[in-house]
Amino acid sequence: MRSSARAAGLVGVALLLAGCGPSVDGGWTEDGGEAGYVSGDESVTTWPADDREGPVEVAGTDYSGAAIDIAQWRGDVVVLNTWYAECPPCRAEAPDLVAIAEDYADQGVRLLGINTTDDAGAAQAFERTFAVPYPSLDDAQSHAVASLSGVVPLRAVPTTVILDREGDVAARILGKADGSTLRAVIDDLLAEPA
Repeated sequence: MRSSARAAGLVGVALLLAGCGPSVDGGWTEDGGEAGYVSGDESVTTWPADDREGPVEVAGTDYSGAAIDIAQWRGDVVVLNTWYAECPPCRAEAPDLVAIAEDYADQGVRLLGINTTDDAGAAQAFERTFAVPYPSLDDAQSHAVASLSGVVPLRAVPTTVILDREGDVAARILGKADGSTLRAVIDDLLAEPA
């Protein structure tokens, strides 16, 4: 009995640490999140250029089978976003991420999703629903997340990590990324000397 209660408690802690957990009371909030879900606190951490860790090495295969290695994107600002299809804050932030990808496409900004949870069908359905124009890694083995976690702590899903042109971690947003905040971080990085 005691080990069952302990196991149930550990599952609850794991869901909290994972960022999104199932709703107890159901229902949707005004910002598109599902009531009862736990996510990051939307805190933003930025690092001055001299204090940045990296470069981050993330590589893998997207849901269409294409190989991606962000080392090939050096010279661009890179936005990495962890997500999965049933995560309410991920769904709530998707329109802002899509708009950012489209608005900054010609300015040296690249976005990449990282999904450790969904099979190809669920991930691609999400991408179609939100007309996502950027790829997402199928990270079922968590290699990309492990690479990131070695440099910057990921404490919630979603988490957004923004890399400068050198591939170093310039900022992190825990939880749902606010579009205007993310744009401000990107603009600051684009304004840095190349």
